[in-house]
Amino acid sequence: MSEELFKAQYDVTKKSKIKKFYDANKILIYSFSIVIIVIFSSYNFYLDNKEKRKIDLSEKYVQSKIYLEQGKKEKAKNLLKEVIFSDDPTYSTLCFFLILNQNLISDDKEILELFNHVLNNNSFNKEVKNLLLYKKALLVSNNINESELLKTLDPLINSDSVWKPHALLLLGDYFVSKNEKVKAIEFYQMIFIIKDLNPDLYNYATSQLALISNE
Repeated sequence: MSEELFKAQYDVTKKSKIKKFYDANKILIYSFSIVIIVIFSSYNFYLDNKEKRKIDLSEKYVQSKIYLEQGKKEKAKNLLKEVIFSDDPTYSTLCFFLILNQNLISDDKEILELFNHVLNNNSFNKEVKNLLLYKKALLVSNNINESELLKTLDPLINSDSVWKPHALLLLGDYFVSKNEKVKAIEFYQMIFIIKDLNPDLYNYATSQLALISNE
């Protein structure tokens, strides 16, 4: 009997302490609960909006390809540019490459502005960014000086990127066009230091070196 009485008194005391704690901190408890609810709701809202945004961009990308199939290039271009400026790493890049591949913009300055926007306003994995840098260099190589081209390609030629050999060949070709054979040879020869490349890359460098030596 005494043991049961002790347990009952313990339960009352425990409940009393919990009630006192609740009474003393109920504003804090309410506030914390509201914050948790708001955070959870906001996160769900964010995920829902993100998914809807992805679907919307996907639909615009598909629609732009339909426009191209219908010969409506101007509509396709405008829609693709709209997606590019949405700054979604996946669809901005896809739309930009589609503009390039379909030659929808002939103005090199406008293309370069789009290049820079895509590069500066999106987060990419390393190789996608390197591909963009290579394509940018390829586009502007005929219109910029040596230091600017080297600066653009520096992240590639000083890395183990899969685009490094392409950057080296581009630089070799650039210096051939400038009749700077010594510099061209230097970049072509760097190809042979890289192991396990596609044989076509070795063959191209070999043929270019042969042409230079026969001049």
